[in-house]
Amino acid sequence: MILEGKTIVITGTGPGLGVEIARGALRDGAQLLLAARNEERLAALARELDPSGKRVAWCAADITDDAACARLADVAISRFGGIDGLAQVAALDSTHGGLFDADLDEWKRALEVNVVGPARVVRVLAPALRNRGGGSIVLIGSQASFLPAALPQIGYASSKGGLSRMMVHMAHELGPERIRVNCVVPTWMWGPPVERYVKYIAKNRGVSEETIVGEITRNMPLGEIPRDEDVAEAVLFLLSDRARMITGQHLLVNAGEFMP
Repeated sequence: MILEGKTIVITGTGPGLGVEIARGALRDGAQLLLAARNEERLAALARELDPSGKRVAWCAADITDDAACARLADVAISRFGGIDGLAQVAALDSTHGGLFDADLDEWKRALEVNVVGPARVVRVLAPALRNRGGGSIVLIGSQASFLPAALPQIGYASSKGGLSRMMVHMAHELGPERIRVNCVVPTWMWGPPVERYVKYIAKNRGVSEETIVGEITRNMPLGEIPRDEDVAEAVLFLLSDRARMITGQHLLVNAGEFMP
């Protein structure tokens, strides 16, 4: 129970990584505030995870909206008395294209959501962590910011690269307040989005899904696409006191595909 008694805010609590972090944090003893834009789906997830409502609260929020971010702090503090950690999962990953064919407006939108959005959330929640004597902030990066992916996503990759550099600066600034800031960096994650992608590509090319998975894992020494749950476990570790002396770091969860 490495998160026993801690209150964790999770943004982007939708299908995939966000919900797996929520499940793991609840298992490990935390109280949760779930956040996402889709209010109906968010409320249903909160009921599924904790029918009693005693350990899981929710608040619909868009991380590009200052007032919505402020509500997260207000709800977490009113329900649970404070905040000990943030898993910042909310992101825009649907920007595609290379240098010459990327939509520049979409590129700017990716920077707004994936860099400025997390900064808004951290600015609002950091005082609550400070009031608890410190805490942990975990950002979600992308291996695409280190290594070009099979699908050109220069806008998304550059936004996650900006998030990575911002993490280092925040770790320096917040460290004296005993607030740790780290970044978990996944490669492909086996969950609903990637499962849909594999099915789509296999059908379009007339090959088996196993063929597509084999192509994805070709350069992974462990030979398996990490699951959403695998990435979630790395996030939970960094949120816990077991990582009390870890800050300003990137933790790659990539089956060994890229070893910087």
